[in-house]
Amino acid sequence: MKAKHILVASLLVSSSVWAADEAVENPVTENGVVKVEWQDPSSFRDIRSSGEIQSRYENRTFEQLTKNLNKEASKILKPEQKLEMVVTDLDLAGDVRPTFGATTNDIRVVKDIYPPRITFSYKIVEGDKVVMAGDEKLTDMGFMYSINKMNDKPYRYENALLTSWLKDTVKPKL
Repeated sequence: MKAKHILVASLLVSSSVWAADEAVENPVTENGVVKVEWQDPSSFRDIRSSGEIQSRYENRTFEQLTKNLNKEASKILKPEQKLEMVVTDLDLAGDVRPTFGATTNDIRVVKDIYPPRITFSYKIVEGDKVVMAGDEKLTDMGFMYSINKMNDKPYRYENALLTSWLKDTVKPKL
């Protein structure tokens, strides 16, 4: 009888954890001068987790990309300016492949035929005034050859793509 109660209690606890892990429909990440709305992540081309719960992986990915974007945008934007983005598609570098039982997780294989891509609209605001706005569809076909191979930071290819966009597109127009 005791074992039955323990089993029922553990099922209730585990189901509440599953319920708490549901993905937010359009998550918004904000860090310093950057605010990003990730519009319908379930339709993104490739943001597949290789070994962790999908919603946690997405949240961690969005937070990391926003954090790096803030670091770079802070160097370019004036102190009273803010970058607001709506990301409509994200394709991480590489492709997730099954291991067919060799391990419990799939693996992300990074090859030059799977470049990072991101599609978004943006605006740079200063108070209530829009200073700059536009739509972008970025792809880095040479991503494997432009980054130091010893760099092991997560999302290094995607961060390099966004940093390059800030320096090449946004900075000259400001």
